[in-house]
Amino acid sequence: MLVLSGIAVIALGFLLRFNPLLVILVAALVTGLAAGLDPLVVLARFGHAFNETRYVTAIYMVLPVIGLLERGGLQARARSLVLGLNGLTVGRLLAGYLLLRQLSAALGLTAVAGHPQTVRPLLAPMAEAAAERQDGVDAEEIRALAAATDNIGFFFGEDIFIAIGSILLMKGVLDGYGIRIEPSHLSIWAIPTAIAAFLIHGTRLWLLDRRLERRRKP
Repeated sequence: MLVLSGIAVIALGFLLRFNPLLVILVAALVTGLAAGLDPLVVLARFGHAFNETRYVTAIYMVLPVIGLLERGGLQARARSLVLGLNGLTVGRLLAGYLLLRQLSAALGLTAVAGHPQTVRPLLAPMAEAAAERQDGVDAEEIRALAAATDNIGFFFGEDIFIAIGSILLMKGVLDGYGIRIEPSHLSIWAIPTAIAAFLIHGTRLWLLDRRLERRRKP
């Protein structure tokens, strides 16, 4: 049971809002030590994993660029753009992004958008500006909704792409139980789920617009 202590570390770390990367590293270290592994062995496995998937370090090249853009006024420009579009609401903005995120993920373009490169510098400020014009809601709620929209679009869109890791994982698990199924079948049956996710979250966004509209009326 001590091996499961890593789960407790992750839950506590996220609850206390520590750096996610640090939380995951500590949780992995705790799990390895609880399993009786030598600390050097755990460290070696970390190095091997990063060496095998070197593309994960590409984010360190993207983050400085995003930081420079934000310092140059990217968020302010995004807010001013929304304020100049009279018909744009929070719900319409996020629904459009949801559709774009699902379609791009379905085509395998999973890295086109995301939290660090799109939600934080662009989508969240634009949604906040739209909410302010609608006599908006709490800024933290809008940011959380923007992040949730990205998660939903990505999660339910990526399974439509036949070569995504989740499809291959499901096929491997099913093969292990003797169930033979083609990856294309899994992708096809992910389409109704993606449509349902869009309709459900789209309804939530529509209800948000209705709530904000009622708040504006005297």
